[in-house]
Amino acid sequence: MLTADELERYARHIVLREVGGPGQAALKEASVLVIGAGGLGAPALMYLAAAGVGTLGVVDDDIVSLSNLQRQVIHATPDIGKRKVDSAAEQIHALNPHVNFEAHAVRLDADNVMALIGGYDLVLDGSDNFETRYLVSDACFLAGKTLITAALGVFDGSLTTIRAHEKNAAGEFNPTYRCLFPEPPPPGTVPACAEAGVMGALAGILGSMMALEAIREIVGFGEGLVGRLLMVDARAMRFETLRYARDPANPLNGDNPVITDLSAHRT
Repeated sequence: MLTADELERYARHIVLREVGGPGQAALKEASVLVIGAGGLGAPALMYLAAAGVGTLGVVDDDIVSLSNLQRQVIHATPDIGKRKVDSAAEQIHALNPHVNFEAHAVRLDADNVMALIGGYDLVLDGSDNFETRYLVSDACFLAGKTLITAALGVFDGSLTTIRAHEKNAAGEFNPTYRCLFPEPPPPGTVPACAEAGVMGALAGILGSMMALEAIREIVGFGEGLVGRLLMVDARAMRFETLRYARDPANPLNGDNPVITDLSAHRT
């Protein structure tokens, strides 16, 4: 049930035919875990909170630094030195006190990831390294969770939705993250954000699109990004979509799967 205050707060959603009262109620009942309160996670968290997602969790063990503020808009100058999860909690509560916020100030790893994602309906991965992306995607498959994952380059970004644990209309498994990117690039070949830089507003675009995709998944309207990779080129302001399919040789839901747990992610 939506209260009178919530009906007014979400009025612009409720008048949308694709959302309406039932859609807004679904958002209130939903729980979403965001990996990282950084460039992608910051706008995603704010728009999910504004949209009325009932429970928002965030995993991040970092603290706010001055160089974060160019793109991580959930944090402000007085937050420098605070834990990012605490800064995010304050901002989300100020924006929408109806949201139940859950802070996980830990580093995600193979030992805690299943417990962390297990309590949520949907996972958004805004991490900034390949190790975490592969860990989260493998864990979501094993846990049967829908994953929305995005990545940022210097002037480019990408976004897709993974439902590899489910089958499509033809009765075939949907593609995995490993169908799209079978192996991470060799260490040292992709420079970190601190070395290469990143356009701050581009993080806002991709993070907002993650939130939009999450809302569409929860409410159930439009054509989702399962099997489609959305690519953004900020230099040319060009959006392109690439379709990709399940690779029968992929190690998760391929014809001869070999990944049945997260042991390969333990060092």
